[in-house]
Amino acid sequence: MLTTRLTHALGIEHPVVLAPMDLVSGAQLATAVTTAGGLGMIGGGYGDGEWLEREFAAAAGTRVGCGFITWSLARRPELLDIALEHRPAAVMLSFGDPTPFADKVRAAAVPLLCQVHTLDQARQALDAGADAVVAQGGEAGGHGVGTRSTFTLIPDIADLIADRSPHTLLLGAGGVADGRGLAAALALGADGVLVGTRFWATQEAMVSARAHARALAASGDDTVRTSVYDIVREYDWPAEYNGRLLRNRFTDRWHGRESELRAHLDEAAAEFNTAVAQRDFDVANTIVGEGVSLVKEILPAGEVVRQMTQDAAARLGAAEAVPKPNAARPRCR
Repeated sequence: MLTTRLTHALGIEHPVVLAPMDLVSGAQLATAVTTAGGLGMIGGGYGDGEWLEREFAAAAGTRVGCGFITWSLARRPELLDIALEHRPAAVMLSFGDPTPFADKVRAAAVPLLCQVHTLDQARQALDAGADAVVAQGGEAGGHGVGTRSTFTLIPDIADLIADRSPHTLLLGAGGVADGRGLAAALALGADGVLVGTRFWATQEAMVSARAHARALAASGDDTVRTSVYDIVREYDWPAEYNGRLLRNRFTDRWHGRESELRAHLDEAAAEFNTAVAQRDFDVANTIVGEGVSLVKEILPAGEVVRQMTQDAAARLGAAEAVPKPNAARPRCR
């Protein structure tokens, strides 16, 4: 059993946190991860108050957190109030300046997690008083800056935290899909991991069986970072962000031809919306990261937590690591 500063701070058994994936991480998935000893997070995403209320109610008092797309939350700040009314185990803010919301989260005595993709974003998170920084590399599915790899970003931010804010926790994200990834993140200086793709491919995730089947047949080489789905959905993402997902006929047609896509937006949007309704993933998007290569079957989320943590503990060994001052180091017991 792995214990780290994260498990002690959040009162969880395993240093594994569910990524709050928009419309994927609902109550069923979040509660399954929490029940297995990790921390489940409901995906607040772009913001749907009724959906958020329904999923918190479905969690039925199980200790779960919630995550938001920060630039979208700025347009509907009342969603944060809805989440805080449910006394979440944590709130995660991603893809924007957390400062406008940090004081409210702290005033509610709720741990604040801030996802970052660069050292400058990590400094901003520390200045905002984040309790934990989530260092997400470009391997991850979904949105990000995509210019840094998880393997180098984690130690860079670990050193920054050790120098500027030693009490702040660090989670690694991006490409973590099994015990090897968890062990590597801990060895690189993280206190735990945030996992998306591997939990996306579980029985409790709000994902179509057709999308799961497509992912099982794919590898990391089949993913691409692109903005075509943001354009076709007319989502106003900041220019520096794009998203990693599985390539398909739609991306092959439009990736690299974004200006032309905008010129044919009505036609392309109609094609996309029809594909979503029909679950046609030759056109609809399948949002996974490079870690999809490591997904061999659709398992219960609790089994994913168990396998990941047991394998990581075995790889790290039973001997206690010698901790460095202010550094996060795994401890086995």
